[in-house]
Amino acid sequence: MATTPTEVLAFPNIKAIVRDNGTAEVVVAGNSRAVPDGQTLPELRNNALALVVTEAQTLQRPVRVQIEDPEGHGELIVHPDNRIESVSYVPRPARRRAQAPVTTAEAAAPAVVEDASVAAAEPTTIPIRPAPVEATAAAIDLEPWPPTPVGTEEPGHASPGVHGIGGAEAESPAAAAPEEPLSLRSLKETSFLVSTPVLEPATQGWRGTLTRFGFRMDPSAEELAEREDIRTVSQHWPGPRTIAVVNRKGGANKTPTVVMLSAILARYSGAATVAWDNNESQGTLGWRTEKGAHDRSVLDLIDSSTELLSPSTNAAEIAKFVHHQTADKFDVLRSDENEEGDHEVTAEEVDIAHQVLTRYYRLVIMDSGNTARAANWRRMIDHTNQLVVPVTAIEDRAEAARLTLQTLESRGGHDAELARNAVVIVSESTDAKRSMSGDALKRAKAEAQRIADGFEPFVRAVVRIPYDPALVNGPIRYEALQPVTQRAWLAAAAAVAKGF
Repeated sequence: MATTPTEVLAFPNIKAIVRDNGTAEVVVAGNSRAVPDGQTLPELRNNALALVVTEAQTLQRPVRVQIEDPEGHGELIVHPDNRIESVSYVPRPARRRAQAPVTTAEAAAPAVVEDASVAAAEPTTIPIRPAPVEATAAAIDLEPWPPTPVGTEEPGHASPGVHGIGGAEAESPAAAAPEEPLSLRSLKETSFLVSTPVLEPATQGWRGTLTRFGFRMDPSAEELAEREDIRTVSQHWPGPRTIAVVNRKGGANKTPTVVMLSAILARYSGAATVAWDNNESQGTLGWRTEKGAHDRSVLDLIDSSTELLSPSTNAAEIAKFVHHQTADKFDVLRSDENEEGDHEVTAEEVDIAHQVLTRYYRLVIMDSGNTARAANWRRMIDHTNQLVVPVTAIEDRAEAARLTLQTLESRGGHDAELARNAVVIVSESTDAKRSMSGDALKRAKAEAQRIADGFEPFVRAVVRIPYDPALVNGPIRYEALQPVTQRAWLAAAAAVAKGF
């Protein structure tokens, strides 16, 4: 049964672009992915669609993809089970050259030579020949990328549909010949630029050492993966993005997760980033981050929201209400820390604070309390673009995380989609308030692996974080972490950013 576009979520935004210079790319949520080379236009399309199918399988749901190639543009729906449906396709109008008037035999001769060159030219710069059968992904059942090759069908005579990547039916030269000679490709349709970036030499390990000695070495697979994660977290996305860090159990590593994601995204992307303690009463984010020169909290920001949302207010005024992290380059909006206060943040106040913050910041990363029934918790979910669920190597933390996801799944709609697209971050830590080593550390690693394996089938990504004593107590600083821990948190942030 055909799927309507409204039944498929529009995020992440996916584009598949095939160019007439023989290159192609797939862009997922602003992240460009190189497409393997192809010898023919259909083969390039196949390689691009294979990357989109992989993305659909990763998300475990159909995705929408905008397509563009030298022959036209349109939209497809790509399913995880390798089905591809054509939603629309608009061919580019064929360019036709005006026939020059023939006045003399001498003037006619050059025109004949020019016409011959035009007749021999292909519609694209990619040679059109049947792709090898063994190179096609015939298991994918789809409508054709373009329903018919542009300029090869007569009005009212549609070509048969394609039912597999690379499975386009070969057309006879007579059917493919246009009625009139096509025009020469215009300068507007030609580019000498190559989009593939130059591979920089290795900088890490023994390969990096040899490079510094003058022997240029390609980077290892590990270094390439790290570069890709850095590129992913360095993106700027159109419009603000909100990340909610949730677990119904206290001590599940929510606050360290908020701090680490904020630090990495702010450091690499340079985007204005705020970590917001959305605890319904008193949270601990302020205790584990740097304090500014004032004591203001989210309640003060809400009280001043009218002024902050005024068009005449300067952007720097937000600094009166947040606490800047001088080393890690993000701001913190603290919860109310008044011991004598009894105010609980309402859903309407969450709306106000979120409206203010998304005016001043690109990225809003929200810490949360332990009550999924609280009004501010549920309204936070309404504003969320990406869900993050942290757990530690303790079974009751993992069970609380499972129940949190189950609650969201049961609500359906936006909440359920967040649960399925969630990133689970499993830290190899326990409730111990001192450094772990020996058998205790081995047990924590084994338990963290068991928990990670248990969550993997139900969410988009699971990332493990090694134990690091710098995260146990006191203020959290990115530079205080061990290099292996920094690398793990970079991978976690990249997994989160891929959901935008």
